[in-house]
Amino acid sequence: MTSGSGSRPGRSEPSRWALVWMVGLGVGSWGVASAIRPAANPEALLGMAGPLVAACASWVAVERMQAVAPERVMSVMLTAFMAKMMFFGVYVAGMLRGLELRRTPFVVSFTVYFIALYAMEALFLKRLFDSGRQRSP
Repeated sequence: MTSGSGSRPGRSEPSRWALVWMVGLGVGSWGVASAIRPAANPEALLGMAGPLVAACASWVAVERMQAVAPERVMSVMLTAFMAKMMFFGVYVAGMLRGLELRRTPFVVSFTVYFIALYAMEALFLKRLFDSGRQRSP
């Protein structure tokens, strides 16, 4: 089930909604946390940004591969895992050493968003793979 005019081939509404949910809940919860504790910024924002970008990028890559070549999804997921390991190492080091952010708010924010976003991504992947099995003969 692909969306209407102007959409990319293989791009379904449910896959788009996964991105909307991840970005919406990430940014929305950061906004609430910022309103409650403004002193936690910019660390809270930057702690959310890295995991959010990585989760969205890996979701898009896996979802696109599932649409065109489902047999290659595991390869994409392994490649994304390796890329994210390198990205997160550079990202955290850059934030803590390069920008000299306060460690505690950044690490707490990063950890919470990392776990929450990857739990969300896992649920969306389950739905994506289940829908792929239902379409298979």
